[in-house]
Amino acid sequence: MNNCGKYEDNLNVIGSILREKRKEKKISLEALSSKLLLLGINIPVTSLHRIENNQRTVRDYEICALSVVLGIDVTDLLGPMTDKFKSF
Repeated sequence: MNNCGKYEDNLNVIGSILREKRKEKKISLEALSSKLLLLGINIPVTSLHRIENNQRTVRDYEICALSVVLGIDVTDLLGPMTDKFKSF
């Protein structure tokens, strides 16, 4: 089994959800990056773009900070994957 840090050829499972929630809240990548920095989490705009486009992994503490900044629950980002695993 080749485990190179991907799940079903994805580097993360929140990218598209993150983009959707960010746009719903009308927060730019620049503003999101700045708000994260206030929490002590440094994710530059280019890295946020890569997360949203499934080109970068996401750390657990980054997911927590993203949910706080967006004013959403962590399950909003991880729920679809959790539901997928529950169906097995």
